[in-house]
Amino acid sequence: MARDVRAVTAQSEDFATWYNEVVFKAGLVDRGPAKGTMVIRPYGYRLWEQLQSELDRRIKDTGHENAYFPMLIPESYLSREAEHVEGFSPELAVVTRAGGKELEEPLVVRPTSETIIGEMMAKWISSHRDLPLLLNQWANVVRWELRPRMFLRTTEFLWQEGHTAHTDEVDARGETMLALDIYHEVARDLAAMPVVPGEKTPGERFAGSVSTYTIEGMMRDGRALQAGTSHYMGTKFATAFDISYTSYAGREELCHTTSWGMSTRMIGGVIMTHGDDKGLVFPPRLAPYQVVIVPITRGGNAAVEEAADGLARRLGAAGVRTHVDARPQLSPGFKYNEWEMRGVPVRLELGPRDLEVGSAMMVKRLGDEVKHAVSIDSLPEIMPGILEEFQEFLLTRATEFRDSHTRIVDAWEDFAKAVSTGWAVALHCGDSACEDDIKSLTAATPRCIPLDGEPTIGVCVRCGEASAYGKRVVFGRAY
Repeated sequence: MARDVRAVTAQSEDFATWYNEVVFKAGLVDRGPAKGTMVIRPYGYRLWEQLQSELDRRIKDTGHENAYFPMLIPESYLSREAEHVEGFSPELAVVTRAGGKELEEPLVVRPTSETIIGEMMAKWISSHRDLPLLLNQWANVVRWELRPRMFLRTTEFLWQEGHTAHTDEVDARGETMLALDIYHEVARDLAAMPVVPGEKTPGERFAGSVSTYTIEGMMRDGRALQAGTSHYMGTKFATAFDISYTSYAGREELCHTTSWGMSTRMIGGVIMTHGDDKGLVFPPRLAPYQVVIVPITRGGNAAVEEAADGLARRLGAAGVRTHVDARPQLSPGFKYNEWEMRGVPVRLELGPRDLEVGSAMMVKRLGDEVKHAVSIDSLPEIMPGILEEFQEFLLTRATEFRDSHTRIVDAWEDFAKAVSTGWAVALHCGDSACEDDIKSLTAATPRCIPLDGEPTIGVCVRCGEASAYGKRVVFGRAY
């Protein structure tokens, strides 16, 4: 028997293959013509727009303003901050020829914007009255990837990057944590991802930062995904770009700067947090369509089609994103399977018999997955509550999965077992050579030092030296 073209490889058989199949078969992306690039198709872009609009609102609500900066950056800008250029050097795409001539100075295609925004901050800031300067940019960036994977690691991707300047460390660190809190909220409340917020170890910090903070989610194969980061840059970039101000006392002072970002990688996180062997599963607050109505017309039934359109309008008026799949060339069964693959939270089936009794058949994407007859008249009133229950169900399900695959360990043999299926929470010496040793033996890296971790003292799980952070560190294999 030929395999159903809509079917995907089971997660338990090969998670990486499952992921690669589902993003293409569900119509989220296609491959771009340049190596490692992706085309985000309309259904996938709807998903990004939902995330973008909610995140943008939260950023603006905290006083930040959107701006845009050029994607071509003079190469000399990156070299002003040594750690920064060293960290990004292997990933840079560089333009050396334009307009039919060799350029006097090569231009780097934006991998991130600390340098060019730092140059502008130096022009715009002169007094303490100009601070804090709170900027955000929605843009594309290019980082040359050797092993691309759609949404997770592509040569070009979309993101927002916040960049701010402050009078002192206290204010800048407060900003750093504010951004982390926004990311935590978006992941939990919008994407139903139970992430762990924490600080990166020195070996895992963003290039050129003083402190890097992250939110880490667990995917359904037990691996970690860094879903958003926030960085306190200290005065490093202020020194490199002369970002200074005149203080209240009339002294020239360096600004303290921050940067923070969340990208289309978050979509990959949603897919791998909630998807199953039937395909995608989208949290209702993020889903492109929250409800899909499938009219069953058997060759055409104007009354059913009209009722489906009317129901969609009333659901839309109730704030429910609704789509009517009236494609006449496809059978209802094909549509059911397709929308399962595409992760729609709720499907409504409406046929002539249903219409006669004033009901529709409702199927939720997860849970009992049994058809229930529901009054058509009641749907606009009850559907928002059904979707909220589904949202909470997904968050609870993902939290239980993460917790059941996370182990507190003190012995090395237990550590190795834990990271083979999930996360190990262990004491660590903080030495980068020990981190490298752990990675070479297990492929696990320190994901973060949890902000809410309990104070704990003891010795490193690998080398036996004294622990460095006063609390346990989350280790896991990561994307």
